[in-house]
Amino acid sequence: MKESINVALAQIAPVWLNKKQTLLKIEAAVSEAAAQKANLVAFGETVLPGYPFWIELTDGARFNSSLQKELFSHYLKEAVNIDGGDLEPVCALAKKYRLAVYLGCAERAQDRAGHSIYCSMVYINADGVICSVHRKLMPTYEERLAWSIGDGNGLQVHPLEAFSVGGLNCWENWMPLARTALYAQGENLHVAIWPGNKRNTVDLTRHIALENRMFVLSVSGLMLKEHITPAVPHSELILKNASEILADGGSCLAAPDGSWIIEPIVGMEIVKTAEIHLNDVRKERHNFDPSGHYSRPDVLQLTVNRKRQTIINFED
Repeated sequence: MKESINVALAQIAPVWLNKKQTLLKIEAAVSEAAAQKANLVAFGETVLPGYPFWIELTDGARFNSSLQKELFSHYLKEAVNIDGGDLEPVCALAKKYRLAVYLGCAERAQDRAGHSIYCSMVYINADGVICSVHRKLMPTYEERLAWSIGDGNGLQVHPLEAFSVGGLNCWENWMPLARTALYAQGENLHVAIWPGNKRNTVDLTRHIALENRMFVLSVSGLMLKEHITPAVPHSELILKNASEILADGGSCLAAPDGSWIIEPIVGMEIVKTAEIHLNDVRKERHNFDPSGHYSRPDVLQLTVNRKRQTIINFED
């Protein structure tokens, strides 16, 4: 197994709320990462088919609003049906190019009856196999008007050559116990995905790197006012209230000592790759390993429920 790998951040803007067209952009970015010899490429939170920016721009909390119903219905129609094969093109590219993919998507979960949306982070390995689907534990603020509450099933790390990679959605990265659940499984490459904005990544990325003495790849989306098209219901109202920049990016990569390998990138769509070395993790774990020699399991322990939550269990 290789102890140095190439990791790529794919900071792209979705074709907002259009699953088919956004998938084409994702496929192009995966191919670009492969051309850059990446072993892993990661995308922003719910980049497929896009983040629900309309909520704060259209009085999203108004109960029983016909406008909000129309927007949610459109979002649900464009959301990702994993069981239905929506991600098969990405899986095929992962297998073709022998690279892993972390993809943020709005998931229409069939195991929850198919009409609720989850903010999900999907890990596809280099064999093109979906190994985990992490549904965001707690949507943030107005996100709860579009996304359902997830569970712990996706709190998993995965082998990637000699590395162990895990990841979290957006503000989950602020949750100490969620991070600990990954650290304790041997995580030494962390992927944090965001809808976009440098303010989210510039401090926390380096903090997580220092906290667990590991590499942290933060990947954001990009969203400009000009990306809102007439194909989106009530686009006129959304445009009226939208700022010119809704998400400015901020994707970056930090080393285990907290230094920048890739400083936050703002305002551009880009696929950028860097090489990382496992030995840099070993060096920094010498003086601090929060799940190893610096832990006190006799005093502090964490219990994690990784069962996929469902309302029905059949016994046929």
